[in-house]
Amino acid sequence: MSERHHFEQVDLFTAVTEGRPGQRVFYLQLRQAAEVVTVKCEKQQVEALGQYLGRLLADLPNPEPVPEAASRQAATPLLPEFVVGSISVAFNAEVDRFVLELEEAIAVDEEGEPEPGAVERQGSARFEIDRGQASAFASLAAELVAAGRPPCRFCGSPLDPEGHMCPRMN
Repeated sequence: MSERHHFEQVDLFTAVTEGRPGQRVFYLQLRQAAEVVTVKCEKQQVEALGQYLGRLLADLPNPEPVPEAASRQAATPLLPEFVVGSISVAFNAEVDRFVLELEEAIAVDEEGEPEPGAVERQGSARFEIDRGQASAFASLAAELVAAGRPPCRFCGSPLDPEGHMCPRMN
């Protein structure tokens, strides 16, 4: 059974990858004091979350302190508690923080219904980050995505080091 974590304010919220471009595994990690939660996710989830936080931040005053890159280092080894299925984001204006919830992907049957007991066993992490942490995450997410394989100039698909069969070059 996966755990359900709830943190008011985390000390760290970051993204990290393992592997070389084209074979990278993406993780999100949060830490509050000595408790560290690591979850596995998709590159597109990191990219979408970073872009979304960036758009939300554009409507707010600039954050005061943005965490330094050295303070955003993930704890290792990376041992994910679950694979992220859905990500929810809200802004709590009363405390001037973003509220994020990461929910574990759960197995579904042929009709798309969760398997028996899957929802009860579903892991989650709910936490709050300030505008500085959100800004730092948005920048880091853009850097991580840009560090991947370059896109083909014709079709936009990632270029493989072994070669690329571009459908537009037929």
